[in-house]
Amino acid sequence: MLMKKIIYSSVLVVFMLMSPLNVIAKVSPEEAEKLKTTLTPFGAERAGNEDGSIPSWDGGLTGPPEGVVHKPGERHINPFADEEKSFSITAENVDEYEGNIPRGQKELLLAYPETYRLDVYPTHRTHAAPDWVYENTFKNATRSITSDGGISVKKAYGGIPFPIPKTAEQVIWNHLMRWQGQAKRYSFSTLYVRGDDIILGSGVENWEKFPYYLEDQSLETFDSQDYWYVLLAYNAPPRMKGELILVQDPINRATNPRRSWQYLVGQRRVRRAPSINYDTPLSSLSGIHTWDDVYMFNGGIDRYNWKIVGKKEMYIPYNCYKVETAMETKEIFYPGHVNPDYLRWERHRIWQVEATLKEGSRHIYAKRVFYIDEDSWVVMAVDCYDAQGNLWRTHLTPLINAYQVPVTMQLFSYHYDFRLGHYGVNACQVGVPYWRRYPEPEPDSFFSPDSLRKRGLR
Repeated sequence: MLMKKIIYSSVLVVFMLMSPLNVIAKVSPEEAEKLKTTLTPFGAERAGNEDGSIPSWDGGLTGPPEGVVHKPGERHINPFADEEKSFSITAENVDEYEGNIPRGQKELLLAYPETYRLDVYPTHRTHAAPDWVYENTFKNATRSITSDGGISVKKAYGGIPFPIPKTAEQVIWNHLMRWQGQAKRYSFSTLYVRGDDIILGSGVENWEKFPYYLEDQSLETFDSQDYWYVLLAYNAPPRMKGELILVQDPINRATNPRRSWQYLVGQRRVRRAPSINYDTPLSSLSGIHTWDDVYMFNGGIDRYNWKIVGKKEMYIPYNCYKVETAMETKEIFYPGHVNPDYLRWERHRIWQVEATLKEGSRHIYAKRVFYIDEDSWVVMAVDCYDAQGNLWRTHLTPLINAYQVPVTMQLFSYHYDFRLGHYGVNACQVGVPYWRRYPEPEPDSFFSPDSLRKRGLR
């Protein structure tokens, strides 16, 4: 009888460890204490690297440069405007650096050797967040878990859910649930760049809210269990004017998938829009960009098997404040690539994560390689492969610290298709009358189908 109990207990333990419903993600209190010593409050390595090319994190930028008063909607003053570049990576010397840049960037350098380069500057670890976000992140370290095979998150609120990640799914959830402020609002355009032609895909007014990141709430009062709301109102081109889209993203994907609605002017009604997800193409970008390419990656993670390749030092576009000085799209978006004069590349540590399509699942990308900033958990770059293993598309987003919040902000995203030799740009703010703002959050009712209906019938 005793032997049977031992065998039964052993089998039960093995089953629990193998079960996707029991992925334990929280760390011990002792390990969590590293967030106050050797690690930053978000889980990055606090120390610099051996040769000093990556400095230690000293708290980041927590306000405008001295003597500057930043007003909502204003462009940011560049705190590093007087710095000279250290060197450039070009088609001629790319082999020396190919282990330290995304593969897609190497291919772009080789495709446009006369006009494209990566200008490398001194590294500044500017990422910062409010203290209350740091405090919630510390709490999450010892309470947050994934479940349902890693596709859902539980017991997390108001901070990075897994500052000391143990699995690739946790790393990706850190990106999905990264600190972006409590709310943001901005106007933007999508562009399709084909040779010398810059084609307007759409003009959009954008409102976002992060119910997971409300300072006056807590894990105990977090009722919605949604981490992201977005409402998009299209004002261009004429065929899309008046169209509205609403998305609500939950943290429990197993029982509560993405909810999305669309208002079409011709139909004059609000309808559910489940296709606003995964690899459905954005019509405004001629199919060169999928819905889950938005912000480099968003939505469900359930169609891929995920693994951590490792952490490494790489050159990524960081502190690119010069982008905000451009007033016309042709200043930044050249045939085939972004104007290298506007991108500032710095050496940072990144997490490299690989996603391989699950057997029986559908997605146009068979494999994706993600490069994620260790300080902010923002996906900085992605290389996407087709079913034959060929590099198909590469994505890139430059960052700045919106120091008035503070929050690390993606300026726009750039999506190059190697088959076509063209690229798309999403969330472009060049030429808009006001820059991205971080206002008080709208009420939840603003991000509802009823709100969409009322707005559409005006």
